Amino acid sequence: MNKQAFGLIGLGVMGQNFVLNVERNGFGVSVYNRTAQATKEYVQGVAAGKNITPTFSLEEFVGSLERPRKIMLLVKAGAPVDENIKQLKPLLEKGDLIIDGGNSYFLDTERRAGELEGAGLNFFGMGVSGGEEGALWGPSLMPGGSLHAYKEVEAIMNAVAAKAEEDGEPCVAYIGPGGSGHFVKMVHNGIEYGDMQLIAEAYDLLKSALRLTAQEFHDIFSEWNRGELSSFLIEVTANVFKKIDEETGKPLVDCILDKAGQKGTGKWMSINALDLGVAIPTITAAVDGRVLSSQKDERTDAAKLLSGPTEGLEKQSPQKLIDAVRDALYASKICSYAQGMSLLKRASDEYRYNLDLGRIAKIWRAGCIIRARFLNDITNAYDRNPDLPNLLVDEEFRKALHNRQGAWRSVIQCAIQLGVPMPAMGASLSYFDTYRSERLPANLIQAQRDFFGAHTFERTDKAGIFHADWEV
Repeated sequence: MNKQAFGLIGLGVMGQNFVLNVERNGFGVSVYNRTAQATKEYVQGVAAGKNITPTFSLEEFVGSLERPRKIMLLVKAGAPVDENIKQLKPLLEKGDLIIDGGNSYFLDTERRAGELEGAGLNFFGMGVSGGEEGALWGPSLMPGGSLHAYKEVEAIMNAVAAKAEEDGEPCVAYIGPGGSGHFVKMVHNGIEYGDMQLIAEAYDLLKSALRLTAQEFHDIFSEWNRGELSSFLIEVTANVFKKIDEETGKPLVDCILDKAGQKGTGKWMSINALDLGVAIPTITAAVDGRVLSSQKDERTDAAKLLSGPTEGLEKQSPQKLIDAVRDALYASKICSYAQGMSLLKRASDEYRYNLDLGRIAKIWRAGCIIRARFLNDITNAYDRNPDLPNLLVDEEFRKALHNRQGAWRSVIQCAIQLGVPMPAMGASLSYFDTYRSERLPANLIQAQRDFFGAHTFERTDKAGIFHADWEV
């Protein structure tokens, strides 16, 4: 039997599609799934006639691969990854490679890398973004771990990755050592949380203020997708409003229960940001928004007891509000990405990942969920200044925020008047106002801390650490 160049374990939808992508690009693949029936159905179905070898034991699977073996896991994060590694390890030889392509927590990836490399095996964690379609036709890939190990599969990854429309570059690049690939994927997903929440808030305000129909929303988001907001998520949103429910004849979006799920990557990002001392209020607000949405029964009961403002908005041009919301959404989006890039910058120093932020923005331009025209502007910002402390102070982003600041504030005021919650958009504006403030009221906080806990403080007029006798 001919040996195959690549092996994949885990024939869920993502795994099935990734295998088809690899094979279509000229690399033979062996597959294994713990459920033999799933393997049989796959190779007899969509994989029939392709250079894909089914295997029904790990021994058979490992034996079917060229040396050094290149094996990718696309299984559920957590214990299943550890279990597969445990079963594979005795069957592998020094120099063989295991790739974890799931949404693993980056510290788990660090641990696994240490354990496997200590045994002479290569390992890296690779963020894979783009969902089922991305896996099939080209995802954004974020590999991190052993550079030597990545070089073994670089040709395969370059072939299967999405290609940027602007220059045809593959949307994959070696990220850095250890768990850096999964860390970057975590941040990608956190930014995705922020984007989705901001879009939902824009929709909620316009729906409350203007009572727009699904068709009108489709037209608005389609128009926005032709401008500076052009992105996969805006395109998806526009298309959502076209779908009609066959049972009721209503727009399907209006029939969906307002409870948003989450798989944990946004929460991981918020926790890590707190650990590293980086403010990401927009993204944390998006996580909180999903948590609150899940409390449907409590909110239903509270709605009967708690009332909001009774006065409506003064009459204004609907188009003027729509344009203002567009500008506020773009300004808020800048702040959300600025927070994500700030966390990457801090993590790069803390974990010694040596991340190239401009390059990371580049590989997000196609294939991934947050792909957007806007990402070219981020890459350009880091090209202008690789040591940029925050996207907000880049010349072009600074101008963009200045030009939209009035609309941004008016939209938040409108939401307050109507009692429409805008946690992420409000957090974005507060982040902007806080970051641009030369002096904050933290002097009072330090005074309070020193008063009740002798935590000391610094002074504005002389150097040193001080403690005051607050009794007067």
